[in-house]
Amino acid sequence: MSAKKPGRSASQRAMFTTGYAYAFLLIVQTILIGVNAENRLQQGDSPIDVLIWMINQCIPVLKQASSLQEKQKKILLPTHHRSEGQ
Repeated sequence: MSAKKPGRSASQRAMFTTGYAYAFLLIVQTILIGVNAENRLQQGDSPIDVLIWMINQCIPVLKQASSLQEKQKKILLPTHHRSEGQ
């Protein structure tokens, strides 16, 4: 028998699983930005130019992470408020 955690619907569990997958992919994307930055430094680009490039590359990653966090909040808050009223 499998024990289900009380209080979480199937859609919430799916969102958490999806969230973990997105988080992993965002981490991989950030690592690849760092590897690419290292390559640029080795090719002779100035550290300041590489730093500016990295910041510009990381802004979309941060936006994606923020968007995912907002989606999770929207899913969790309605259930949380319903359980407080009971």
